[in-house]
Amino acid sequence: MMAGMTGEETRTAMSPPIRSSAQDAELQPPATRAWMTRVVIIGIVLTALNLRPAITSLGALLEEVRDGLGMSGSFAGLLTSVPPLCFAVFGVMAPRLARRFGPAAVVCAGMVAIAAGLAIRPFAGNTAGFLVASALALMGIAVSNVLMPVIVKRWFPDRVGSMTGLYSMALALGTAAAAAVTVPMTRALGGSWHAGLAVWAGLAAVAVLPWIPLVRARGTALSRDAASAPASAHGVPSASAAGQEPSALRITRSRTAWALAVFFGLQATAAYITMGWMAQIFRDAGVPAGTAGLLLAVTMVMGVPLAFVIPRLATRLPHQGPIVVALGVCGLVGYAGLYLAPAGGAWAWALLLGIANCAFPLALTMVGMRARTGAGVAQLSAFAQSTGYLISIPGPLLVGVLYQHSGGWGLPIALMAGLMIPQIVVGILAGRDRTVEDEAARRR
Repeated sequence: MMAGMTGEETRTAMSPPIRSSAQDAELQPPATRAWMTRVVIIGIVLTALNLRPAITSLGALLEEVRDGLGMSGSFAGLLTSVPPLCFAVFGVMAPRLARRFGPAAVVCAGMVAIAAGLAIRPFAGNTAGFLVASALALMGIAVSNVLMPVIVKRWFPDRVGSMTGLYSMALALGTAAAAAVTVPMTRALGGSWHAGLAVWAGLAAVAVLPWIPLVRARGTALSRDAASAPASAHGVPSASAAGQEPSALRITRSRTAWALAVFFGLQATAAYITMGWMAQIFRDAGVPAGTAGLLLAVTMVMGVPLAFVIPRLATRLPHQGPIVVALGVCGLVGYAGLYLAPAGGAWAWALLLGIANCAFPLALTMVGMRARTGAGVAQLSAFAQSTGYLISIPGPLLVGVLYQHSGGWGLPIALMAGLMIPQIVVGILAGRDRTVEDEAARRR
């Protein structure tokens, strides 16, 4: 695709390579490679477990945090929009950091950032410090969000569906566990919300450990490559010898990339609206507070088994459109039920919306399927997630505004159902059997 473009070839040869730990592992004996593969699996699971507790643990103790820090209602509302904003802003940095330091090193640093942010924020002493520490943890989550599909694609190219399913299932488990366990654990620790939030830093610290040997292995392999790689005419290691991948794609020229980004943003909008408002919808319909919280937990827990099944099914289909439609129909029926009989069919609507929210693991799977190379997956993942999270920011706020000004849930539910239609449409477009590399090349 780059033939005859001398200037771009020169830049490719001189640019830092995106090198995977899997490529480094090929230089190791078979027993070492097998051991490293097991370590990667452990790292993926532990990382996924840590990608949402920073958000859902705070939601469980938000009232206590507001009282403890003297936080205003508007600032508390701002906190609900900080996660997608941080995911969008910091996620863009992930591919460049991965090219410079390697994906495993960046994820390792991300886990350190999560552990540090979660340990610091309960004891920051004021709302500004609390926000800064939260942003540090969310920065670690953002880069790890983007690079998880890259690591899956590079280490397990023939098992993208099953490994994405494992990762998504662990992520859903961490999300639900933090929501369900934080309050009882806080009570067990003496009732201090500081301890209840800080304890999650320990889980993030454990997730650092599997990545350390992978970072060390990569450094050793690169040192050995640098000593033995043949030099180019300019006296630097050649691109082919160093495992150089193609130069950066113009990802914005790919229609599939845009479709996947919008699909990601709309499913994230639905997920954040569900996490932020669904329990309140049930409570306003007369469902007891405890039952409303349990219904939300059921919706979140649905992601654990389905997050493993859906990616495996998706990789066996040439077009993922039928799965997109099935999930969208479940969402539409669930929203219709919330509007017509929110209390009478509450359990059914919670289950259906839990199924609809499994568009997230499907989106991650399609990121791995819509690009051929590790570099392509890194760029597509960063573009789709960063753009998608930007799209998702207004959703929960708009639902709150509509609820406040209309005095009921009719208009907000209509908005939720209305957003499901374009989600289905762009999901079908994103599910077509093509790659962003081919589309970017055709549109040069």
